[in-house]
Amino acid sequence: MRILIANDDGYLAPGLAALVRACEGLGDIDVIAPEQNASGTSNSLTLNRPLSAYTSANGFHYLNGTPSDCVHVALTGLFDRRPDLVLSGINQGANMGDDTLYSGTVAAAMEGFLFGIPAIAFSQVDKGWEHLDAAAKVARQVIEQVLAYPPSRRPFLLNVNIPNRVDAADLPMHVTRLGRRHASEPVIRQQNPRGETMYWIGPAGDARVAGEGTDFHATANGRVSITPLQIDLTDHVAVPDWQSWLAAPTTP
Repeated sequence: MRILIANDDGYLAPGLAALVRACEGLGDIDVIAPEQNASGTSNSLTLNRPLSAYTSANGFHYLNGTPSDCVHVALTGLFDRRPDLVLSGINQGANMGDDTLYSGTVAAAMEGFLFGIPAIAFSQVDKGWEHLDAAAKVARQVIEQVLAYPPSRRPFLLNVNIPNRVDAADLPMHVTRLGRRHASEPVIRQQNPRGETMYWIGPAGDARVAGEGTDFHATANGRVSITPLQIDLTDHVAVPDWQSWLAAPTTP
């Protein structure tokens, strides 16, 4: 068993070290992560400059690029063996609902999935790394479960969100669907020393679709959320309507 571990919080993040410790004894582990925090970079690849890889004192590899860069480079030339499993996290903060479209944590796992490798993204619901060891135990449980009972549909891509609780490893696990959020809060304006206006992206909005069965509902009710993800963004239900629209005669 060979496992590739990445994240988006950077190679010095406590969550990355915790996930590596959680995987000890499961097989050979390679670690590659961004040099700096790369949260919110989604699936972006760096194409306008070369990338450099380094090795830290603890043996972790890090790259001056995005989470997707890290996994892509690892799979296409940095390491000489293809992993059997790609893991990402443990992220500081939730990746639920619409967050998954922006998340570098999910993107790192997704990059492995795009290469045909089973992948799992792990996040804690709240920021601050509180009860990280408990979250690592949950990660270990999920990994051991998929290794012992591999899903029939492979590869798979799972998005796991873990409440920040000391008893997280004892919480029930629920398979969920993605919820939805309200629109983001307004941008934050500031003035730089030259009097020019700067803008910070505002905080994420509140949960909008958070009913029974969603990731928001599960974590809010003391459960670990496990959401299977897919890449196909096609609106399959709407395809017939658009086919009819295209076949309709044009108005002179």
